[in-house]
Amino acid sequence: MFGAERSAWSLMFPHVRRASAADAAACVDIYRPYVLDTAVTFETDVPTTQEMARRIEGALATHEWLVLEFDGDIGGYAYAHQFNPRPAYRWSVETSVYVAAQRHRRGAGRLLYDELLRRLRQHGFRRAFAGIAQPNEASNALHRAFGFAPAGRYRRVGWKRGEWHDVEWWQLDLDGPGDEAGPPRPLTT
Repeated sequence: MFGAERSAWSLMFPHVRRASAADAAACVDIYRPYVLDTAVTFETDVPTTQEMARRIEGALATHEWLVLEFDGDIGGYAYAHQFNPRPAYRWSVETSVYVAAQRHRRGAGRLLYDELLRRLRQHGFRRAFAGIAQPNEASNALHRAFGFAPAGRYRRVGWKRGEWHDVEWWQLDLDGPGDEAGPPRPLTT
């Protein structure tokens, strides 16, 4: 397929691509209900489009931020950032995925995480961590499906929506034992 035919075809199927600051408004729209209506995130104020653009650019500078396009719309996003700012943690990342409500239970999170984890491995990151506010069986199941395993739990650490919430940390080893190779490699587009 060429030209307009290829463009029309690509809009019919979900497509994961690297985000840009231009995707910030769509990411805010996806994130807003998580902030306002759930304890999935402990943020209490919806970030502005400018703040989301800053977050996207920050993640892209050293890690990844991906979006899922479907029919020309952004239906979800996933990203990774440094797990901890101290240099010895540079091989470890924290991951997150958010999917628009109308895309839940349709494989959007799996498509995003599959590509995100592939790229993180490609760049030489060794461990991925996800902090999941509990209860959240959907997110637990997604992470379990990708091989993440519970690594620890912070009890009653976040107050949101009138109650305390635990955060369970999940870990995925991106490389096997003997992965003492050099630091993560620079990212390219």
